[in-house]
Amino acid sequence: MISSTSVDTVGAGWVRRVLVVEDQAALRTLACELLTRNGWDATGAASADEAMRLFAEVDPDALVTDIDLGSRPNGIDLAQTLHRLAPHLGIVFLSSYPRAAAGAEPLGVAGAVFVSKDALTSPAVLFEALETALSTHPTPAPTVAAPVADKLGTLTRHQIDVLAMIARGWSNEQIAEASGATVRAVERSISRIFERMRLTGEPAVNPRVAAAAAYISAFGPVR
Repeated sequence: MISSTSVDTVGAGWVRRVLVVEDQAALRTLACELLTRNGWDATGAASADEAMRLFAEVDPDALVTDIDLGSRPNGIDLAQTLHRLAPHLGIVFLSSYPRAAAGAEPLGVAGAVFVSKDALTSPAVLFEALETALSTHPTPAPTVAAPVADKLGTLTRHQIDVLAMIARGWSNEQIAEASGATVRAVERSISRIFERMRLTGEPAVNPRVAAAAAYISAFGPVR
């Protein structure tokens, strides 16, 4: 497992940002500390939902995520969604499984790098994986605001309000209680939101995560 030995891999000046998603608090804290110590601006998240809420605020250059986050959406769902939203994002998967489990193209995400947790014997392993992931991606486009605005522009005021609650990470039951509707009515409303935003019909996309990301990209983090 990774130790706390410092490795100088990033020069002074431009500071790259990384979002670290790991449900084990000790490992998440250690990874963030190591990255920060070696020139990165690291932000930790304990779940995919939290990572989605932080994504627009952090605007990371790279994502380091565990695959099993204890619940859905998992790290694969998160990475696939963020890869669609930000194709330039360098992605590193962490897992307790051996490298062969990821396949030739790690878990269906082009340019992603897979690292077994058992192989994290030094910080250099993580840094090398990040550099490899970043080297396969082009410089990001100036903005993604237009396509996001196009998707949100199809929604009604009520649907925008529901989407804000989704972006907060609320369950359908919580949304129903807050809006005075039945859970079934909320489910129908959310389904229509996903259809209007063209987030259905693609198995690789978690529509709830993608919808939340679109809201956050347009309006900022939901408090």
